[in-house]
Amino acid sequence: MIPLSIQAVGIKDIQLPVRIREKNGGLQNTVATVSMQACMPGSYRESCVTVFTQALNKYMDEMSVTIFSTLLEEVRGALKAESASIVMSFPYFIEKKAPVTGTRSLMEYNCTFTGSIAGGRDEGFILSVLVPVTTLCPCSKEISAAGAHNQRAEVSLNVKFRKFIWVEELIDMVEQSASCPVYALLKRPDEKYVTEQAYNNPMFVEDVVRKVAVTCLAHPDITWFSAGVESFESIHKHSAYAYVDSEDIR
Repeated sequence: MIPLSIQAVGIKDIQLPVRIREKNGGLQNTVATVSMQACMPGSYRESCVTVFTQALNKYMDEMSVTIFSTLLEEVRGALKAESASIVMSFPYFIEKKAPVTGTRSLMEYNCTFTGSIAGGRDEGFILSVLVPVTTLCPCSKEISAAGAHNQRAEVSLNVKFRKFIWVEELIDMVEQSASCPVYALLKRPDEKYVTEQAYNNPMFVEDVVRKVAVTCLAHPDITWFSAGVESFESIHKHSAYAYVDSEDIR
């Protein structure tokens, strides 16, 4: 067999229970979908699956970006690989109170940790959140004698950082940048409140992505970010979309 180096060898979409540290100090049990890969030297002949799965099992009790460097360096060293990377996606639940009645419910957010290491050097880790929000169309409000169309939107925010940032912090930043947050459970007084809040705070997707960008630029620990906003339009067949990358901001 010809000893060729392979750019990517690994495991993909393995699911396992993990515990994620919460901002309040607790640990949240969830199920993560994990993919890991390594750039393998041509001389390596052993299976890499055991190395990957053993590393994941070792750290699954408290998985976070803070231990990714250690995990990936162990994998890279065991496989004699030039580099190693990991992508871990999981649902994360936050208890939210309805704005008027205080009714409690669990809101689900999709989160992703991404990391890579090469030659013992940290290539940078990315924390990503996908946050549902409400937007209300400014032009619809302006031209209508009564009412305005609103829609549910999703904001995808990805950040690199110099100091650890909590998932909860990013979610709050995004929710404060929309016409109104989304809740898992609302009673009638809450529905009135969020409907009027969105009506009094109309925003295009461009407005939302700009506000997210301004908030990220002002954060002292965020070194890079990208944000995308997709609005699932209620009166159009298509979606509206806006995107910004901090490297392209002038």
